[in-house]
Amino acid sequence: AEFGFNEHHQNEVISYMRFARSKRVLRLKTIDSCFEELKDSRLVDETFTVDEVREMLDGLQAVVRGEVEMELINTAHTNVLLLRQLFSQAEKFYLRLQSDISELENRELLEQVAEFEKTDFKTADKINQETSKPKLAPLNEGGVSELLNKEITRLQEENDKLKARLRTLETQAMSALDDKSKAERALKDLKKTQGEQQLAAQSQEISSLEDTVAALREDYERTLSANAVSQKDLQENLISSKHELLRVQEQLALAEKELEKKFQQTAAYRNMKEILTKKNEQIKDIRKRLQR
Repeated sequence: AEFGFNEHHQNEVISYMRFARSKRVLRLKTIDSCFEELKDSRLVDETFTVDEVREMLDGLQAVVRGEVEMELINTAHTNVLLLRQLFSQAEKFYLRLQSDISELENRELLEQVAEFEKTDFKTADKINQETSKPKLAPLNEGGVSELLNKEITRLQEENDKLKARLRTLETQAMSALDDKSKAERALKDLKKTQGEQQLAAQSQEISSLEDTVAALREDYERTLSANAVSQKDLQENLISSKHELLRVQEQLALAEKELEKKFQQTAAYRNMKEILTKKNEQIKDIRKRLQR
């Protein structure tokens, strides 16, 4: 990758550069048309007075200035919309993106971008046709995030075990109900063919089966209740873990700010800042001399 990005991010940069180049070409064509229109509409005589030439140049200057100003404003607004997309995706993962405005005038990087644009984006042949919009992925997880994922995995496994036990109890209950139905049908048959003793024995068996079904139903209801409590505890643990993760991330951000503040108080940082200040003053002086 020419800019140190992965393939996906470099393809995104290429798409934006193509968009910017198409807008730039369109605006240049508009400026060229302004000059062509002036040539076709005003430059019809062989001689012009100084006032006429000045009038034509002033009018051309106003039109070109308006076109360039409109393009600069549109470019700035377009960049704001691009930053809005990036920041929106980052906030979904509780990320805080930062930008270094001074790097926007880094001549070395600007020349690198210009050189890359001259290649006509030959590396764009590797673009993957994605059907969904890309999302920013979170940073490498570790520490609290890793513990949180392990806890979530453990709770999910426990929930799966409870669901499996519930299905087993449901199967046992259905089997008991089937046995009861079979016993009732057998009882009806016995009433026709056997005496009161056999009928009493069958009645006792049915009563036993009913007791078994009642016990299974009670166990089933207790399992449902325990499952509901486990689900509630799982949700509370997830919410608590999420809050703890946010608190730790906030502490990390504060620690980073404190570290940056301490670094700014070091002699190396102050020396570097003085050097940059002198260089900026020299650049300003050179610009003034160039303007003169």
